[in-house]
Amino acid sequence: FFFSSRRRHTRFKCDWSSDVCSSDLITTEEYIRSPQFETIGVAVKENDGETRWCSGTHEEIAEFLGGYDWANSALLAHNAMFDAAILAWRFDIKPRAILDTLSMARALHGTEVGNSLAKLSDHYQLGKKGTEVVDALGKRREDFTPSDLQAYGGYCINDVELTYKLWKCRAPSFKLTELQTISLTIKMFSEPVLELDPKLLEAHLLEVRYRKEKLLDDAGVESRDELMSNLKFAEILRNLGVVVPTKISLTTGKETLALAKNDEEFKALAEHPDVRVQSLVAARLGTKSTLEETRTQRFLGIASRGKLPVPIKYYAAHTGRFGGDDKINLQNLPSRGANAGRLKKAILAPEGYTFIDADSAQIEARVLAWLAGQEDLVRAFANKEDVYKKMASAIYGKSENAITKDERFVGKTTILGCGYGMGAVKFQGQLKTFGVDVSLDEARRIIDIYRKTNPAVTTLWKQAQNMLINMSRAEACVLGRKGVLAVDPWENAIKLPSGLLMRYADLKYTESEQGLEFSYKTRYGRTRIYGGKVIENVCQAIARCIIAEQMLKIGKRYRVVLTVHDAIGCVVPDAEVAEARAYVEECMRWTPEWAAGLPVNCESGTGKSYGDC
Repeated sequence: FFFSSRRRHTRFKCDWSSDVCSSDLITTEEYIRSPQFETIGVAVKENDGETRWCSGTHEEIAEFLGGYDWANSALLAHNAMFDAAILAWRFDIKPRAILDTLSMARALHGTEVGNSLAKLSDHYQLGKKGTEVVDALGKRREDFTPSDLQAYGGYCINDVELTYKLWKCRAPSFKLTELQTISLTIKMFSEPVLELDPKLLEAHLLEVRYRKEKLLDDAGVESRDELMSNLKFAEILRNLGVVVPTKISLTTGKETLALAKNDEEFKALAEHPDVRVQSLVAARLGTKSTLEETRTQRFLGIASRGKLPVPIKYYAAHTGRFGGDDKINLQNLPSRGANAGRLKKAILAPEGYTFIDADSAQIEARVLAWLAGQEDLVRAFANKEDVYKKMASAIYGKSENAITKDERFVGKTTILGCGYGMGAVKFQGQLKTFGVDVSLDEARRIIDIYRKTNPAVTTLWKQAQNMLINMSRAEACVLGRKGVLAVDPWENAIKLPSGLLMRYADLKYTESEQGLEFSYKTRYGRTRIYGGKVIENVCQAIARCIIAEQMLKIGKRYRVVLTVHDAIGCVVPDAEVAEARAYVEECMRWTPEWAAGLPVNCESGTGKSYGDC
């Protein structure tokens, strides 16, 4: 059973002022929950049957939709987060499963085709998408003539048919576990259970606004000229422990500061955990609010309308990792600094339930050691040895028992930061970010010790570099532990355990004094790639594959409500907290068959709020 509707062909429309509201101005959650929201009609296809169109009052459409057995049915849509939310919030309909061709397209195509239904239909030669929706902008149902409404219904029916055709031609490319992951992540949004504490949010907003101007003073900014001068602004950032982003100048061909409003790494600083950095970036960009302020305002708005829908974007990154969505990115809530935990504390488990937050411990470092075959490090992880102390012992040449807290921290930063070929300058900057000052020579020494201690890891980098060479020549090659990854040089891609491809689209190289330098096409332009970076991509991708399957196991017994990086959050009945926590940890220590021998572990916490865990 398949139900297909999407923002265009089901044409759920909300009229603000004289025109249809723009998704660029308000969020999906605001749009659907608005009192001005109106359903014009819905088109439904059941299995291979004829697509039916229904338009009428809310009650008439509800009666039409009520004729389907949703409890035993799957909803299929393009941008199903939108349609599933409408069904749940407006019609109290919750399908057994949710399928989404937009999520599938993100995983399958990335930048190559585009993810709109129109572009995908053209790419697969499925048919043409109509334009009636453009002609209907600003109309409410009462504004349609009978002939207009008939034409509009035809447009919607066509979209349903295109979505169904797209599903049939792409579904064989997806494993069941990935389809289940799509369904689970969309339900985090369409069937929300988390509450928000408006009083805590209001107090936090007042404090953020009060502190905003003071933070600029604390950062040492005396004039606007300091904000606009690249050199002065860079120095202010460095004084706050920030590694200042750089780029290659198109004019000179040399490295320069990447502090322009269109530089992606600079814009990313607007989401830095340190609110002082957020404030500086916001002031330089000429914006009035910091991320912390706008997000708190959005949370307050949601609190006034209902429960917190958790928008998780499936396959948001090149590596397949999840991302934030709907302008309240929960993937980057502050975890340290002055505002650490305040927004998290405002996110509450429903009455009678407790929040469990389980984080996969050092999963990328574990995956790296396992994939490379660095067996001594794998054994250390498996035996629950303190791998950070072991690394520090090698760095400082003394026994593990004699390692200090600060020295262990350097060992930790080395294990977590140097596994992908990081250079001395960047490593020195990373340590400085955490308040540890070392000379450049010392940074080089530490990196050299890491590489000598972990020869299998450095061999894996070289193997990945050779893979890029072979891939650019369309020649067969291998990468990492046997049976985990498959390199497809003709597609410029690596096949992941999920069955999906991590692509290096339009892979090209140039020759320099350092050798061959590779780059590939992304939505932001061309990105440099090298052996160590490939391994970073691969380890993130494998970690995400494992987390997704662990999330499905947890979801068989308890309600999974969010995932952030390598952590999974769920809510459990108060009476089952101890039992549930043990089960969640058991799931987080489990690995799929293809990851046999990978020693994963986890840390978990419980609380009545997300911030208490």
